[in-house]
Amino acid sequence: MSDRSTGAVRAALAPDAPTTPATEAEPAADTPGCAQAPQPAPLAPGARFFPSLAAVYRAQLSRARVARIPLLFVATFQSVGIMILMRGVVDGGSEARAVVAGSSVLVVAFVALNLLAQHFGQLRAGGGLDHYATLPVPPASVVLGAAAAYASFTLPGTLVTAVFGCLLFGLPMSGLWILAAVVPLAGAALAGLGAALGLLAPRQELATLAGQLGMSAALLLGVLPPERMPAVIVWARDLLPSTYGVEAFARTFEASPDWAAVVFDLGVCAAVGVLSLTVATWAYRRAAVR
Repeated sequence: MSDRSTGAVRAALAPDAPTTPATEAEPAADTPGCAQAPQPAPLAPGARFFPSLAAVYRAQLSRARVARIPLLFVATFQSVGIMILMRGVVDGGSEARAVVAGSSVLVVAFVALNLLAQHFGQLRAGGGLDHYATLPVPPASVVLGAAAAYASFTLPGTLVTAVFGCLLFGLPMSGLWILAAVVPLAGAALAGLGAALGLLAPRQELATLAGQLGMSAALLLGVLPPERMPAVIVWARDLLPSTYGVEAFARTFEASPDWAAVVFDLGVCAAVGVLSLTVATWAYRRAAVR
């Protein structure tokens, strides 16, 4: 028997046969039925603004619903108490109109400016902004949704305060319908300011302090009659967004209201609201990425 290996015999019988190992053979690229490489799935389109705004509004409204009754009671009781105190000083006329209008808008300032500044300051300090940053929603919808949810609590308290003030000072109630425009426009301006203060404050305590100072300014500059203030204080009063809501509401108590001035004051509230909410949106983007 020959001692040649089986491989040598096969090579001698078929010298032209390929000797490439089976493991080095590559399948044909055009072989039908071969598995193709997985393709990346297309990304979903970004969420639209108004559906995102509605979702954030409902979420914030449900979270704040538990504190609705105490919040309304505190804001309304504070404004009613101020009018009762001012009743011993003010008899009527333009001063009474300023007190009633300022006390009514103060309910909006308490919620939209003070509480919203504390809310966003707490979200930033506790890491709550990280939750919203992961959602595929526009930043403006987060700010507007939270502001609208807090401002929704102000209309009943503002209406109760205005009715009580009209009865206390003997003012006509025929112009109370203007609150349907004053509350959302002044609320937007103050809510944007409150959100910006809460998001820009480096610490939660400073956000709370800024909200308290803003509400105090709305109290002192909005409720007190401007006729008894120094000129410097009157100039500072013109810088406060809530002042124009107070002026628009106070003009409706007159026998012949100047509706052009009312529209102008409401337009200023709307312009300040757009500007303040824009700044708050920028502050939200800045705080969410840090």
